[in-house]
Amino acid sequence: MSLSSLRASPMQTPDWDQIKKAIREQFGETVFHRWLEPLMLKAWGAEVMLALPTRFMKDWVEAHYAGRLTTLFRNCDPAVEKIRLIVENTLSAARPAAMTSAPAHEAHAPSAAPQASGLDDFSSPLDPRFTFESFVVGKPNELAYAAARRVAEAGSVSFNPLFLYSGVGLGKTHLMHAIAWHIRRTNPLRRVMYLSAEKFMYQFVRALRFKDTMAFKEQFRNVDVLMIDDIQFISGKDTTQEEFFHTFNTLVDQNRQIIISADKSPHDLEKVEERLRSRLGWGLCVDLHPTTYELRLGILHAKAEAMKCAVPEKVLEFLAQRITANVRELEGALNRIIAHSQLIGRPITLETTQELLQDLLRASSRRVSIEDIQKKVAEHYNIKLTDMHSPRRARAVARPRQVAMYLAKQLTTRSLPEIGRKFGGRDHTTVIHAVRKIEELRGGDPILSEDVELLKRLLQS
Repeated sequence: MSLSSLRASPMQTPDWDQIKKAIREQFGETVFHRWLEPLMLKAWGAEVMLALPTRFMKDWVEAHYAGRLTTLFRNCDPAVEKIRLIVENTLSAARPAAMTSAPAHEAHAPSAAPQASGLDDFSSPLDPRFTFESFVVGKPNELAYAAARRVAEAGSVSFNPLFLYSGVGLGKTHLMHAIAWHIRRTNPLRRVMYLSAEKFMYQFVRALRFKDTMAFKEQFRNVDVLMIDDIQFISGKDTTQEEFFHTFNTLVDQNRQIIISADKSPHDLEKVEERLRSRLGWGLCVDLHPTTYELRLGILHAKAEAMKCAVPEKVLEFLAQRITANVRELEGALNRIIAHSQLIGRPITLETTQELLQDLLRASSRRVSIEDIQKKVAEHYNIKLTDMHSPRRARAVARPRQVAMYLAKQLTTRSLPEIGRKFGGRDHTTVIHAVRKIEELRGGDPILSEDVELLKRLLQS
C-alpha cells in the first residue's frame, strides 16, 4: 500500500483503518497480530496518542516498535513529531453495562462475566454447580471455606497465596470455582484466570515451541486473580517451575491475588524447587480434612434437595455411614440411585440402594483405616498397639511404627498431617521421613520388603 494515498491535510486525522493496513504490511502478520492490532487511535496532531490495553504491551511496543511507528506516521503526515503510548482497556470499561442488563431474578446465579481479551484462551471453564451457596460447611472444611470467602470478598489481597490442600474429592476445586464465580459476579472488572497446573505447563511448552513466550507472559502477568489447580503436577518439570516462580513473584509484587490447590502441603511437594515451595507457603495454607458422618449427611441432604428428589432419611444415613472416602464418590452414589428411580419408575428404598451399589459398597468395605494398619503391624512385630502412639524411640518400636506410617501412606487417602496425628500427634515431616526410610530399606533388605508385602496382602484381603 502506498503511504501517499493516506496523507492527510496538516493536523487532520487520516483514515485509521487504512493506517492499520499499512502497519500490518510494514511489520508483518505475526508482529501485527501479537502486538499492534490492539492499537487504538486517541488523538492525532504533532503528537499522535495511541492506546494499548495493558501496561506490558505498551512497554513492549514502546521499546521495540515506537521508532518505526513514528516514521510511518510522519510519512503519512509530515506534521507528526512524535507518538505517545498510553494504557486504556476499553474491554474492561464496557463490562458494567453488559452486567446491568441481567434480569433481577438472576442476580445470584453464577454468570460468566466477560474477561479481558485473550484470557478465555487460557482459562478453563467454571462449573456452575460449584458456588459458595452449594458448598456444605462442616468442621473438617470450615477454615478453608472461611478463608476462601475472605479472599473472594476482600477488596485487596488478604492471604497471598491462599493454598488449599487435601486428598481427592474433599472440596478444593469446588472452593476455587466458588471464589472465581463470586469475583466475576460482584466485581467483573477484576480479571480472573483459573486453570490446572497441567494446562499452565501445556500453554508454556506451546509458547516455547512457537517462540511466543512474550505473549504467554503477557497473559499470565496481567491478571488480577490467578488460580492454579493441582500444582503438584509441575513436580519435576524444572522449566515450568522456573516460569511459574517468576509469574508468582511478579503478581505478588503487584499485589495480585494467587490461589493454589494441591494434594499435599507446600513443604511436602516432592521434586519442587525449595524456593518455590517457600513462596507457596508464604500466605495461608489450609488442609481440608476427611469428612465426618455429620458433614456427609449434610452434603447428601443438600444434593437431594438441589435435585428436587425425596430420598428416604434411612437411605441417606446408610450412604453417609458406608461411603466415607470422598465427597465425589458420595455424590456419585446418590446420583446413581436417583437416576435409577427416575428411569425405572421405582421408589428409592434401602434394599434397592444396597442392590444398586454392590460394587461401590464392596470397594468401600475393603478400604483400610490407619487403625487397621496399626493393629496389624503391631501384631506382626509383637509390640503393643500403644507403641504406635508412644514417644519411645527404641528400634524395636520405631521401625514397626515407620512401617505402619509407610503403609498408611500407601493404602489410605489420608493426608500426611492426618497420618501424623494418628501416630501420637507427630509432625508430617516425621511421616515423610518414615516413608522415605522404608522405601530406602526395602531396596537392600529383602526380609523387610517381604514383611511389607505380606502386611499389604493381609490388609487388602
